[in-house]
Amino acid sequence: MDKKALIEVLRERLAHELAEARRVATDTAAAANHPEARPENDKDTRKIELSYLAAGQAARAYELEAAAALLATLPVLPFTAEDALKAGALVELDADGKRQRVLLSPAGGGQRLATEHGEVSVVTPQSPLGQGLLGKRVGDSFELVVAGQAREVEILDVE
Repeated sequence: MDKKALIEVLRERLAHELAEARRVATDTAAAANHPEARPENDKDTRKIELSYLAAGQAARAYELEAAAALLATLPVLPFTAEDALKAGALVELDADGKRQRVLLSPAGGGQRLATEHGEVSVVTPQSPLGQGLLGKRVGDSFELVVAGQAREVEILDVE
């Protein structure tokens, strides 16, 4: 799977998550305003709790909308070994002897995308790994501390 197709799969996933988040937010808001949600006494907080939940769901939908917009503007450019890493780079790493591939993306962090060459993890520049990758080049190494454990990460390849 090429990088362009990989980013398109990520865009589709975010679009699906956005549609689901919007549906859940709408349903929760409707439940908060339903006659059965009316308080039965001054200690009944169902309506308030549903309102808070609806607000949280709407905020999640807004975050996904912003993430989808960021991803839509991501140019799919080829990278060479001399290029500094930035969003859009598909990077092969060696982390303490374990090879992995990551897509440095402005949105969609935590997603795992299956390819014919194995799994690709999506990392954002806000994540510790993403911060470590930004500005580096093929051949560079850096230390990544995860859960109190230091790991040596080497950049093997980029596309």
